[in-house]
Amino acid sequence: MQIETEKQKGWTILRLREPRVDAHLSDALKEFFLKLLESGEKRLLVDLTEVRFIDSSGLGALLSGYKNANLHQGTLALAGLQPRVKEMFELTRLNRVFEVYGSVDEVTGEKP
Repeated sequence: MQIETEKQKGWTILRLREPRVDAHLSDALKEFFLKLLESGEKRLLVDLTEVRFIDSSGLGALLSGYKNANLHQGTLALAGLQPRVKEMFELTRLNRVFEVYGSVDEVTGEKP
């Protein structure tokens, strides 16, 4: 799993460098979120700009991260949903659960 992390404006940005978030990545992604939260990170922003496909396992991994963030008094938000991914969030109504932003810049106010 390829994830780049950086800090901006109080957020830990997680840039997923994968075209697919599915059953092959979901367990590793859940563990990654949990380790960050247990290490004290509170504000996670997952950049899905490069993700072109997500299945139910991928959605489950993000939802698990969201729930764990809440348990650790933190937050997990999403940015950069591509059309097919955005459609999955709308079909499952998870767009009503997560804070979803058009881009990382929208959250941090910084240009890449």
